[in-house]
Amino acid sequence: MEKLVERFIRYAKINTRSDESSRTCPSTPGQLELAHLLTEELKEIGIQDITLDENGYLMATLPANISKEVPVVGFLAHLDTSPDSKSGSVEPQIVEHLGKGIILNKEENIILSPLEFPVINNYIGQQLITSDGTTLLGADDKAGIAEIMTAMDYLIRHPEIKHGPVRIAFTPDEEIGRGPDKFDVRKFNAKYAYTVDGGALGEIEYENFNAAKAKISIQGLNVHPGTAKNKMKNSMLIAMELNNMLPASEVPEHTEAYEGFFHLTDMKGSVENTTINYLIRDHDLKAFNKKKDLLIKIVDHLNLKYGSRTVKLIMVDQYYNMKEKIEPVFEIVVQARKAIQARGIVPKIIPVRGGTDGSRLSFMGLPCPNLFTGGHNFHSRFEFIPVKSMEKAVEVIVKIIELNAAQ
Repeated sequence: MEKLVERFIRYAKINTRSDESSRTCPSTPGQLELAHLLTEELKEIGIQDITLDENGYLMATLPANISKEVPVVGFLAHLDTSPDSKSGSVEPQIVEHLGKGIILNKEENIILSPLEFPVINNYIGQQLITSDGTTLLGADDKAGIAEIMTAMDYLIRHPEIKHGPVRIAFTPDEEIGRGPDKFDVRKFNAKYAYTVDGGALGEIEYENFNAAKAKISIQGLNVHPGTAKNKMKNSMLIAMELNNMLPASEVPEHTEAYEGFFHLTDMKGSVENTTINYLIRDHDLKAFNKKKDLLIKIVDHLNLKYGSRTVKLIMVDQYYNMKEKIEPVFEIVVQARKAIQARGIVPKIIPVRGGTDGSRLSFMGLPCPNLFTGGHNFHSRFEFIPVKSMEKAVEVIVKIIELNAAQ
């Protein structure tokens, strides 16, 4: 465990922010830099069958130390960090939470406040790892990487713990939805796996959103405003009209748990041309399809009102709820729950209000629920992770591997 924090801090300092505009895989060179570092560390701790391909997919094997055949279990984490927040020059720091606001950056007066983030009150008296408040920390998902690496190291150092074969993988570009694009499920060769990419202590997730993205282009007509009557079509006003036709309560800031939403992610426009982008999310497939149908009807209505070529919609499904693929093998969720309980933690089975690589991997034939890393406030400069939660995550990984061997 003494190496766990050291590993995480070393990984966090490498800028692996992914880039949706890039056409390469991985989308940024920092991800390959981290993958090469991990390759060398895996060699040092004695892991076998290490492969790193040109796309940044790193796989390796912890061989079984028992003779009986048991299912091959896998663990995965992603190399990249979110492009939504600054992630260069990450300076992790270890602070003790004394029950009041934590000063992340004295010069810039950046404070992790219990008034703004009351969840930190769950960790009074504990050591937390934060950034210096000017960047995200990158616990999503470098904590998962450090926890998997530490668990493998621990099992090699403790051969008295009996286990079957374990496969691990570190993959690129999860944050931009491309993680499974070039993942070779057959090569990975596990019966099931867990992504170690979740949040608070004890969480298990096997349900996620059905997801689509929509790009809407609006063609207006610009005329001098002094002579614009019955001629001008202001594309920005049409975009606002479209948005106002969507349910006002079905947005991220007003939804929780299993409630879906339309998320307006960006808008760029002028009188002549406006482009708006939405994320469409819902756990329930019927509700998800109703949301997509509503957007289509709104676009059709506006084209009837303003002309058939005014509004153009491109909508693409991104991923689906992995619950469909996990429920037939629900014993892998039960196994994770038993492992968490065995380590003195209360399991919390919750839905993912987002997506994970595990969703697409489950539909590719690798059932893959998600385990906690211990982190909070992901994608934010107020991100933090308690050291004790990271240690518990390592213990849970080891226990799952033990339970798998006892089948």
